[in-house]
Amino acid sequence: MNQHVSSANVSGAASARRPTRIAFIQASWHREIVDQSRDAFRAAIAESGRDVSVDFYELPGAYEIPLLAKKLAEQGGHDAIVAAGLVVNGGIYRHEFVADAVISGLMRVQLDTGVPVLSAVLTPLNFHEHAEHTTYFYNHFKVKGREAAAAALAVTAANYGVPVATAGASAG
Repeated sequence: MNQHVSSANVSGAASARRPTRIAFIQASWHREIVDQSRDAFRAAIAESGRDVSVDFYELPGAYEIPLLAKKLAEQGGHDAIVAAGLVVNGGIYRHEFVADAVISGLMRVQLDTGVPVLSAVLTPLNFHEHAEHTTYFYNHFKVKGREAAAAALAVTAANYGVPVATAGASAG
Protein backbone atom coordinates (compact mmCIF):
# COMPACT_ATOMS: atom_id res chain seq x y z
CA MET A 1 0.00 0.00 0.00
CA ASN A 2 1.44 3.33 -1.05
CA GLN A 3 0.39 5.81 1.55
CA HIS A 4 1.34 9.46 1.54
CA VAL A 5 1.91 10.13 5.23
CA SER A 6 2.57 13.86 5.26
CA SER A 7 4.22 16.71 3.47
CA ALA A 8 6.22 19.11 5.55
CA ASN A 9 7.83 22.28 4.30
CA VAL A 10 10.85 22.66 6.51
CA SER A 11 12.28 25.84 5.11
CA GLY A 12 14.94 28.26 6.08
CA ALA A 13 15.94 31.30 4.06
CA ALA A 14 13.92 31.75 0.90
CA SER A 15 15.75 31.27 -2.37
CA ALA A 16 15.16 32.74 -5.81
CA ARG A 17 14.50 29.31 -7.31
CA ARG A 18 11.85 26.82 -6.32
CA PRO A 19 12.34 24.93 -3.08
CA THR A 20 14.23 21.67 -3.20
CA ARG A 21 11.76 18.80 -3.06
CA ILE A 22 12.74 15.46 -1.52
CA ALA A 23 10.75 12.25 -1.12
CA PHE A 24 11.41 10.17 2.00
CA ILE A 25 10.15 6.58 1.69
CA GLN A 26 10.12 4.39 4.75
CA ALA A 27 9.28 0.76 5.46
CA SER A 28 6.91 -0.07 8.33
CA TRP A 29 8.70 -3.15 9.62
CA HIS A 30 10.50 -2.29 12.86
CA ARG A 31 8.78 1.10 12.80
CA GLU A 32 10.01 2.16 16.25
CA ILE A 33 13.59 1.85 14.96
CA VAL A 34 13.16 3.14 11.39
CA ASP A 35 11.16 6.16 12.62
CA GLN A 36 14.40 7.40 14.18
CA SER A 37 15.89 7.84 10.72
CA ARG A 38 12.87 9.82 9.52
CA ASP A 39 12.82 12.03 12.62
CA ALA A 40 16.57 12.73 12.45
CA PHE A 41 16.29 13.41 8.70
CA ARG A 42 13.45 15.89 9.28
CA ALA A 43 15.39 17.65 12.06
CA ALA A 44 18.60 17.91 10.00
CA ILE A 45 16.73 19.33 6.99
CA ALA A 46 15.03 21.91 9.24
CA GLU A 47 18.39 22.88 10.78
CA SER A 48 20.01 23.29 7.35
CA GLY A 49 18.45 26.66 6.62
CA ARG A 50 17.69 25.55 3.05
CA ASP A 51 14.26 25.90 1.49
CA VAL A 52 13.32 22.22 1.31
CA SER A 53 9.96 20.50 1.01
CA VAL A 54 9.86 16.85 2.07
CA ASP A 55 7.10 14.38 1.17
CA PHE A 56 6.97 11.39 3.52
CA TYR A 57 5.73 8.00 2.31
CA GLU A 58 5.30 4.75 4.18
CA LEU A 59 5.16 1.22 2.78
CA PRO A 60 4.67 -2.20 4.38
CA GLY A 61 8.27 -3.33 3.88
CA ALA A 62 11.58 -2.44 2.28
CA TYR A 63 10.94 -4.72 -0.69
CA GLU A 64 8.31 -2.29 -1.98
CA ILE A 65 10.51 0.82 -1.77
CA PRO A 66 12.23 0.63 -5.20
CA LEU A 67 8.91 0.58 -7.08
CA LEU A 68 7.59 3.68 -5.32
CA ALA A 69 10.98 5.36 -5.76
CA LYS A 70 10.77 4.66 -9.49
CA LYS A 71 7.23 6.00 -9.77
CA LEU A 72 8.16 9.18 -7.91
CA ALA A 73 11.34 9.67 -9.94
CA GLU A 74 9.46 9.22 -13.21
CA GLN A 75 6.86 11.80 -12.16
CA GLY A 76 9.67 14.33 -12.08
CA GLY A 77 8.63 16.30 -9.01
CA HIS A 78 11.45 15.36 -6.65
CA ASP A 79 15.08 16.46 -6.71
CA ALA A 80 16.14 13.45 -4.62
CA ILE A 81 14.61 10.37 -3.03
CA VAL A 82 15.64 8.87 0.31
CA ALA A 83 14.78 5.31 1.35
CA ALA A 84 14.81 4.01 4.93
CA GLY A 85 14.23 0.51 6.23
CA LEU A 86 15.59 -2.35 8.27
CA VAL A 87 15.92 -5.68 6.47
CA VAL A 88 16.62 -8.44 8.95
CA ASN A 89 17.05 -12.19 8.88
CA GLY A 90 13.69 -13.43 10.10
CA GLY A 91 14.78 -17.05 10.29
CA ILE A 92 12.25 -18.26 7.71
CA TYR A 93 14.19 -17.20 4.65
CA ARG A 94 17.56 -15.71 3.96
CA HIS A 95 17.30 -11.94 4.04
CA GLU A 96 20.14 -11.49 1.55
CA PHE A 97 17.83 -11.74 -1.46
CA VAL A 98 15.56 -9.00 -0.07
CA ALA A 99 18.51 -6.79 0.85
CA ASP A 100 20.08 -7.26 -2.59
CA ALA A 101 16.78 -6.62 -4.39
CA VAL A 102 16.16 -3.41 -2.44
CA ILE A 103 19.65 -1.94 -2.79
CA SER A 104 20.01 -3.00 -6.44
CA GLY A 105 16.53 -1.67 -7.17
CA LEU A 106 17.35 1.71 -5.65
CA MET A 107 20.54 1.95 -7.71
CA ARG A 108 18.64 0.97 -10.85
CA VAL A 109 16.08 3.74 -10.23
CA GLN A 110 18.86 6.27 -9.83
CA LEU A 111 20.68 5.18 -12.98
CA ASP A 112 17.53 4.87 -15.10
CA THR A 113 15.94 8.18 -14.11
CA GLY A 114 18.85 10.46 -13.20
CA VAL A 115 17.19 11.32 -9.88
CA PRO A 116 19.54 10.78 -6.92
CA VAL A 117 18.31 7.94 -4.69
CA LEU A 118 19.91 7.71 -1.26
CA SER A 119 19.72 4.71 1.02
CA ALA A 120 19.27 4.50 4.76
CA VAL A 121 18.16 0.90 4.32
CA LEU A 122 20.22 -1.16 6.73
CA THR A 123 20.68 -4.89 6.30
CA PRO A 124 22.40 -6.29 9.41
CA LEU A 125 23.47 -9.90 9.19
CA ASN A 126 22.36 -10.95 12.67
CA PHE A 127 19.67 -8.75 14.16
CA HIS A 128 17.81 -10.11 17.15
CA GLU A 129 14.99 -8.29 18.87
CA HIS A 130 16.62 -8.03 22.26
CA ALA A 131 17.53 -4.88 24.14
CA GLU A 132 21.15 -4.65 22.97
CA HIS A 133 20.41 -4.83 19.23
CA THR A 134 17.22 -2.80 19.45
CA THR A 135 18.97 -0.01 21.34
CA TYR A 136 21.98 -0.06 19.01
CA PHE A 137 19.89 0.22 15.82
CA TYR A 138 17.46 2.70 17.41
CA ASN A 139 20.42 5.04 17.94
CA HIS A 140 22.18 4.12 14.70
CA PHE A 141 19.12 5.08 12.64
CA LYS A 142 19.34 8.57 14.15
CA VAL A 143 22.86 8.84 12.72
CA LYS A 144 21.73 7.42 9.36
CA GLY A 145 18.86 9.90 9.15
CA ARG A 146 21.22 12.84 9.63
CA GLU A 147 23.69 11.37 7.13
CA ALA A 148 20.88 10.89 4.59
CA ALA A 149 19.83 14.52 5.07
CA ALA A 150 23.40 15.75 4.56
CA ALA A 151 23.73 13.62 1.42
CA ALA A 152 20.35 14.77 0.06
CA LEU A 153 21.27 18.41 0.61
CA ALA A 154 24.65 17.86 -1.06
CA VAL A 155 23.35 16.07 -4.16
CA THR A 156 20.52 18.54 -4.67
CA ALA A 157 22.98 21.45 -4.49
CA ALA A 158 25.58 19.78 -6.74
CA ASN A 159 26.11 21.03 -10.26
CA TYR A 160 27.08 17.84 -12.07
CA GLY A 161 27.93 19.74 -15.25
CA VAL A 162 30.79 21.66 -13.62
CA PRO A 163 33.98 19.83 -12.60
CA VAL A 164 35.25 20.32 -9.08
CA ALA A 165 38.77 20.74 -10.42
CA THR A 166 40.56 20.54 -13.73
CA ALA A 167 44.05 19.16 -14.12
CA GLY A 168 45.91 20.56 -17.09
CA ALA A 169 48.73 18.90 -18.98
CA SER A 170 52.01 20.54 -18.21
CA ALA A 171 54.09 21.85 -21.08
CA GLY A 172 57.42 20.31 -20.84
